[in-house]
Amino acid sequence: MTYHPWVRSAAQAVILVGALAAVAAAQERARDRRRYIAPGQVTTDDPRRVPAPATPRGPDGVTVLRGGRVFDGTGAPARAATVVLERNRIARIVAPNVQDWPRDARVIDVTGKTVLPGLIDLHTHLTYIEPPISTTEDVADQDAALRGAERLRYFVESGITSVRDVASTGNAPFVLKRWVDRNAIPGPRVFAAGQLITGRGGHGADGREIALDGSVIERTGADAWRLAVRDLFSRGADVIKVASHFSKEEVKAAVDEAHALGLKVTCDCETFYIQWAVEAGVDMIEHPLPRSDETIRLMAEKGTEADPTIYVYTYFFGRFGGGYFGSTSRRFHFGDSLNVDVLRRMKAAGIKMGIGTDLIVDWFRSLPHPYINELKYFTLVGYSVPEALIAATRTNAELLDMDDKLGTLEPGKLADILVVNGRPDESLDDLAKVDLVLRDGWLVVEGGRVVVPRHQPTDAPPIWRPKP
Repeated sequence: MTYHPWVRSAAQAVILVGALAAVAAAQERARDRRRYIAPGQVTTDDPRRVPAPATPRGPDGVTVLRGGRVFDGTGAPARAATVVLERNRIARIVAPNVQDWPRDARVIDVTGKTVLPGLIDLHTHLTYIEPPISTTEDVADQDAALRGAERLRYFVESGITSVRDVASTGNAPFVLKRWVDRNAIPGPRVFAAGQLITGRGGHGADGREIALDGSVIERTGADAWRLAVRDLFSRGADVIKVASHFSKEEVKAAVDEAHALGLKVTCDCETFYIQWAVEAGVDMIEHPLPRSDETIRLMAEKGTEADPTIYVYTYFFGRFGGGYFGSTSRRFHFGDSLNVDVLRRMKAAGIKMGIGTDLIVDWFRSLPHPYINELKYFTLVGYSVPEALIAATRTNAELLDMDDKLGTLEPGKLADILVVNGRPDESLDDLAKVDLVLRDGWLVVEGGRVVVPRHQPTDAPPIWRPKP
C-alpha cells in the first residue's frame, strides 16, 4: 500500500486516519468552517479562506464604468447605472446622473452596453491533451501549464472570469492559479481540484493506460481515499472531485475528510453510484448521467447541487458518431433527449444547478458558443433568459462556495466584471459580443481582445565608467 509522504508505516496511517475521522464527524458541510473566521478577517480569495495580510490588491486608483445598463445578478432587472471600483472591489453603484468619484479616476464610457458580473465555468480541464500532440511528448507539468495558459485566454476573452478546474495534470492547475492571482498572465481566476480520485479502473482510468496526462488518482479503500483528499488539500486544492467507481465506504471517507478541511466535493458518477454519493453527503453531481427518480428526490431532500454540462454531450455525439464509446464508466444508454430530460426533472425537483462546459481536447476553441449553448439548454427546460444568466453568475458563485465575494455586482464584492455590446438578459447570443472584462479590478480584455500592458522598467544601476 502507498502512504502519504508524511506517513511512514501502517500503524501511523491507522492513527492518522482515526484522528481525521474524529475531526470529520464534527462537521457535515464545508461551509461549517466559516464560523471560526473572525468578522473582518482578510482571507485568500478562494474556498480555502486562509488568513492573509490586509495588503492592497488590484490596480491603483478608481475605475468608473459610466453610461451603461447594469444587470447585477441579484434578480433585479437591468437598470441604467454607473459602477465605481476602488482597486479590486466594487465600491458603489450609483444613479446615472450622479458623479461620485475622484477627479483622477479612470472613467470608461460604456454607453449602450450592459455591465454584468463575470461569467463562471464550473467544469474545465485546463491541461487536457489536444490532438494530434503525442502523449509521449506532452505529459510534463511545464507543457501542461503552457496548454492551460493558452486556454485561459480563450475563457477570459469569452467573458468568463472564474473557472473551476476539475482534473488536470500534476501541479499545473495550482501553478496557473498562482500566476493569474498575481496578474502575471491574463486569464480568469482558477479554482482547482488538482486530480480526480477514482477506484482502480474507474472513470478517467478505464480501458486505457492509467493517467496518461496525470489527471487521475486511483485509490482502493476508505483510508486511501481519505489520505488522497488530505494530499490534494496540502497541494492547494479548492475543491475535491471524485468519480465512480467507488465503494460506499470510500466515497463517505472522502466526503467527510473534505468537509472537515472546509472543501466541497463534486462527483462524476452515474446510475446507482449517484445515489451512493448523495447518501454519503457529496455536495454536487456532475453531468446529466442516468439517475432514478428516487435519486433526484434524495438530491433535492439533501440539498445536493448539480452541474449538468448538457451541451458537451451534444458536442461529443456530434464529433464521435453519435455515442460515447470505449469507456466502462459510460455503460448505459443516453443521448440529447434523455440528457435534457434529466435536466428538466432536476429543475422540477428544485435542485440548484449551475453552468459548466467540460470542454475537452481542442473544443475550447469554439468558445464562447458552447457556454452560450449550455445556457440555452437551461432556457429549453423553463429558465427565463435572466434566470439562466443568474445561474451563470450568482448561482455558480454559490456552488463554488464564493458567493460572499463573487457572482453579483454589489458593494464589497470583488471586481470581476463583464461588459457586452448588447442586452444578454434579453438575448443570450449577445454574450458573444464581449467588449471589456475586468478581473480583480484589472482590465484584462478591451475591445474584445486580451490586454497585456507594457511593463514598467524598474530602476537599474548605471553602467560603470572609468574615472577621468
